[in-house]
Amino acid sequence: MTINQNEPELGLLRTEQVDAKFQLLDVMSISELLQAMNESDTEVPKAVNAILPRIEKAIDEVVDRMLQGGRLVYLGAGTSGRLGVLDAAECGPTFSVSTDQVVAFIAGGDSALRLPAEGAEDRPELGIADLKSINLKATDCVVGIAASGRTPYVLGALDYANSVGALTIAITCNPNSEAGKRSAHALDVDSGPELLAGSTRLKSGTAQKLVLNMISTVTMVRLGKTFGNLMVDLQISNEKLQDRAIRIIEKATGATRAASAAALTDSGHEVKVAILMLLLHTDANSAKERLSASQNRIRQALTEG
Repeated sequence: MTINQNEPELGLLRTEQVDAKFQLLDVMSISELLQAMNESDTEVPKAVNAILPRIEKAIDEVVDRMLQGGRLVYLGAGTSGRLGVLDAAECGPTFSVSTDQVVAFIAGGDSALRLPAEGAEDRPELGIADLKSINLKATDCVVGIAASGRTPYVLGALDYANSVGALTIAITCNPNSEAGKRSAHALDVDSGPELLAGSTRLKSGTAQKLVLNMISTVTMVRLGKTFGNLMVDLQISNEKLQDRAIRIIEKATGATRAASAAALTDSGHEVKVAILMLLLHTDANSAKERLSASQNRIRQALTEG
């Protein structure tokens, strides 16, 4: 391994700094450690709050692109990459989006989800190759996730995304990050030094998870994937989710559990269709037509006819 001549610069990053408050970490009691971790974590939502206007602007553009058929693509290495994969994986069952609508890559490939692949993050060409593998287009949105804001894998991907005209967003935990400078939207969350110096799976990971939650959830709400705060586009793949679907229909319509379950069956297990069937007193085919003509939005389907 060669010595990185930029190591002094890396040491100046907020995520790499040593917090003097925790210099006796190794002699603290379990109770003191838990209190310290909890207090440290409370700083994260405040740091995210400070950049909410930037997050809003980024999401606004993501929604516009996805309405045009664009995709949401996450890239990251290590913890950052795993968080991106997690968020993408949960969009399918939660919002019924296909695996090619919200896509995630981690440096080193799928095996890096369980096994360290630290060297892969130093190769910008791997980030470029991953985006080329899905034929990235100008309508797509690329979110580079890197606590340090300097991960070569992510920087390479962002540069390539910019070159094809895709929307670029950086989620980092360092102010004025390099990734942010290479993105249309720099979401640099200043979550501060870690309780365990340099362990960015802690506050940095929490900050990134909060921002990812915002991007995917708010985007899906704006795309009509909810009715009020009800999750009406969920995939029904097990008994728990079937029960949840019935309860959602009950809540949305005021119908009995028996009527809600029957409508769900008649709808072909499509919650949105079942809700419209009950609220409009119509059959499944008519409800589907009404929904299709209303951009797949329940509230719009109820007022347009």
